[in-house]
Amino acid sequence: MRTLLLAAIAVIITGCGGSNPASGTKKREPLQVPDVYKVKLDTTKGAIVVEVTRAWAPRGADHFYELVHDKYFDGVKFHRVLRNFAAQFGIHPDLKRNQLWSSIALPDDPVVEKNRRGTLTFATRGPNTRATQLFFNLKDNSASLDGQGFSPIGKVVEGLDVMDQLAFVYGDGPPRGTGPDPKEIQTRGYSYLEREFPRLDTITTARILE
Repeated sequence: MRTLLLAAIAVIITGCGGSNPASGTKKREPLQVPDVYKVKLDTTKGAIVVEVTRAWAPRGADHFYELVHDKYFDGVKFHRVLRNFAAQFGIHPDLKRNQLWSSIALPDDPVVEKNRRGTLTFATRGPNTRATQLFFNLKDNSASLDGQGFSPIGKVVEGLDVMDQLAFVYGDGPPRGTGPDPKEIQTRGYSYLEREFPRLDTITTARILE
């Protein structure tokens, strides 16, 4: 078990209203991150339970714990779902909150576990850029992703059938497709998604299972 406190976020959020890291006034207490923990994602298709193992990717596992503890993923949509590849999420509907958390550039973890079907992995924009977006591997992507430095943090232990049902109707975003554009989501908010991509699935709540 490891004690975790993201000092950068604590500095950024000082003076904001509310009780969570992106808007709270309560003093932050160090989080005790277990070596193995489970997170239940309730979605509009059903529940998905993920088991996270710190030994696979310590920095990523700790950061995901912090995000879930902050209830960051509540209301977050699966904005990029590619059939037989991946289901990606992590852009918060509150633009200010999304901006605060996405400003983190998490150092990479070595790839210990393969990107097999059902594993959960942070998305990146290149080396040392992990922040808030993650994806479920909908198939075994180890051949294409392991060598690029994508390090899984956990795996689905309940709800693989739910994962497979996530809406993939819109395809990839620009420039490869005409699906949701992450840049537009982060500048225009969820009104853009609700107007142009209304069939996306949503994480209603994400909670750590004690």
